[in-house]
Amino acid sequence: MANHKSAIKRIKQNEKRRARNYYYKSTLKTFEKKFAEALENKQAKAEIEPLYKKLVALYDKVAGKGIVHANRAARRVSKLTLVFNGLK
Repeated sequence: MANHKSAIKRIKQNEKRRARNYYYKSTLKTFEKKFAEALENKQAKAEIEPLYKKLVALYDKVAGKGIVHANRAARRVSKLTLVFNGLK
């Protein structure tokens, strides 16, 4: 256990950040699954568009916060865009 006041504060901060990061990563995975499921069920492009937009926005937000590496986010968004634009 930490003895210094600053170390105790640092532990609390790390716990909060870990919980926040976990929430964003979990949300990201959930939306990826929803997007993939919508593609698999061959839903209309109009139905998939809100999921696509939300997913791209979430990737940008998470990359900006440093939760996911910026290059990884850009790569995923690029693949999502290719798939989305390929829909009829």
